[in-house]
Amino acid sequence: MKFFVDTANLQEIQEAHDLGVLDGVTTNPSLMAKEGIFGHDNVMAHYKQICEIVDGDISAEVIATDFDGMVREGELLAELHPNIVVKVPMIRDGVKAIRHFSERGIKTNCTLVFSAGQAILAAKAGATYVSPFVGRLDDVSTDGLQLIEQIVHIYGNYGYQTQVLAASVRHVMHLVQCAELGADVVTCPLSVITGLLNHPLTDIGLQKFLADHAKGSK
Repeated sequence: MKFFVDTANLQEIQEAHDLGVLDGVTTNPSLMAKEGIFGHDNVMAHYKQICEIVDGDISAEVIATDFDGMVREGELLAELHPNIVVKVPMIRDGVKAIRHFSERGIKTNCTLVFSAGQAILAAKAGATYVSPFVGRLDDVSTDGLQLIEQIVHIYGNYGYQTQVLAASVRHVMHLVQCAELGADVVTCPLSVITGLLNHPLTDIGLQKFLADHAKGSK
């Protein structure tokens, strides 16, 4: 399973990269705003900086919601770097834009997916990635992980090449369960990835090894 970090913070991206397990980055307008990045030129420059750090796919989201606008923005984003993936919302014109990009060899990530039906449309249109939102479904008392399982099963039935990118992953168990269910990618905050390091028995065991070593060194 690939690990993407869901952030626009360069320091976090660098830290994830330095850990040695980072495969890519996902961003969105909210994450850009959180870092105080506004305006077309500033956003484009920021994507270039991310591309300098990460040797992997980087999802850059269009703002337009009409077909022509999404195509125009997406083509500009794709020109920035070969690793840019154009992130497109799951709406009618979004599906049309995904087909347009797919036919031209531009990678896409269909975002804001909340049902298996939407995931089928994204795959049929040729999306590189589909992003079902696990945590946001949990927030409305719906099993987000069940959706991951359903999409993985359907894609397997028909050999769709679209990768299942589990998004809105909020904690370590979300990540582990997505891996169990066969998600191709998980995107999450850096804290979730580093949370995989933690186990009390690891800490206790290391303390004992170091203590025993110290005794032997006296």
